[in-house]
Amino acid sequence: MKRSHKAIVLIFLVLLIDQALKIWIKTHMSYGEEIKILGLNWALIHFVENNGMAFGISLGGDSGKLALSLFRILAVFFLGYYIRVLIRSGASLGLLCCFALILAGALGNILDSAFYGLIFSETPFHSGGVATLFPKGGEGYAGFLYGKVVDMFYFPILKGTFPDWLPFWGGERYLFFRPVFNIADTSITTGVISLLVFYRSFFSGNPKKEVENPQAQIVENESEISQASENSEPLAGEADSPEVEVNPPTEEQS
Repeated sequence: MKRSHKAIVLIFLVLLIDQALKIWIKTHMSYGEEIKILGLNWALIHFVENNGMAFGISLGGDSGKLALSLFRILAVFFLGYYIRVLIRSGASLGLLCCFALILAGALGNILDSAFYGLIFSETPFHSGGVATLFPKGGEGYAGFLYGKVVDMFYFPILKGTFPDWLPFWGGERYLFFRPVFNIADTSITTGVISLLVFYRSFFSGNPKKEVENPQAQIVENESEISQASENSEPLAGEADSPEVEVNPPTEEQS
């Protein structure tokens, strides 16, 4: 399988897992409901929604939401174009996978913002209950690009209170890790961190272009070698040295 095909498969796999999990969460869990992962108290499936960026970071109001959605769409077009450039330049599989993960994550959250408001009913916030996919009447809870992003992974590993003697934070409660995130956020973060860690190996050396037809490439190389041999100039001394005729010895000489 070509490197470009592997990158495309990776994008679709991330999108499939991300959207399948989000749709299941929306239609099976009420807002704020939690499920322990492997029975651990610090690893939870915790259903929340947000209007903003990765890890629940938000921008102000509807205008901020629209601006963020438009920015995501522009980013996806740019990433798609850049991945195409990388494929044509023969970039390594690792580099393609990094950008494929970032693109898949951006697409995953864009789908939430663009379409979830159209295809889901509102998730009850206080009264419990779950959202309905394709509600009766065909009216969702928000317009195009104004949908909420579904988050579900929550890892409150460390929590407690800072000691009173600590400057600035003394007596305040702390919690690590506070943000709630999804598969798309994880995909973006993994792609970015991998780029930073393996930057030197990705961009060092000359990239090797993919060979579409190895047999045709061999024939082409042999043709070039043959042509170069025919056009090559004789070595110094070969062109000027006369041919020496060797005659067999006569009887007198012998």
